[in-house]
Amino acid sequence: MPFARLTIADLDCAADTQTALAADITELLEQDLLKEPEVTVVQINLVPAERWFVAAAHPVEATGVHLEVSITAGTNTAQEKAAFIGHAYDLLSSRLGPMPAAAYVALYELDGESYGYNGVTQLARRRLDPAEKD
Repeated sequence: MPFARLTIADLDCAADTQTALAADITELLEQDLLKEPEVTVVQINLVPAERWFVAAAHPVEATGVHLEVSITAGTNTAQEKAAFIGHAYDLLSSRLGPMPAAAYVALYELDGESYGYNGVTQLARRRLDPAEKD
C-alpha cells in the first residue's frame, strides 16, 4: 500500500505527462517492490520553478524533481529498493528531461504498527492474512 508523492518544479507539466508518470510509478512499484497497484496512490505536486533551488540557485537546464514513497518497513530487500531507486530516476529523466544535480528518490519505511490504510494498520493486516506483503 505505497503512497508516492512526486514534486515537480514545473507548473506547465502537461496533464498527459502527469497521467503517464502516475501509471509508470505504479507499474515500477509493482515490478521492483512487488506492491499491489490496487492500493497504490500517486500524488503529483507541481511547484513554480522559482521555488526550486539547488546550491542556492535555480537549475538552468533541468526540471526539479523529488519522488518520495512510503512503504511498510521490512517488506523489501536492499536489492529491490536499490533497483526501484535507479529505475525511478531513469523513468523521471525519460519523462521530464534532464535532471538537476540534486534529483532525489526516497523510500520511507514506516513501522507496520504506525502505517495503514482504510483504518487498519499493516501489522493488523498481516495478522489477518500472513501472506500479504504490503
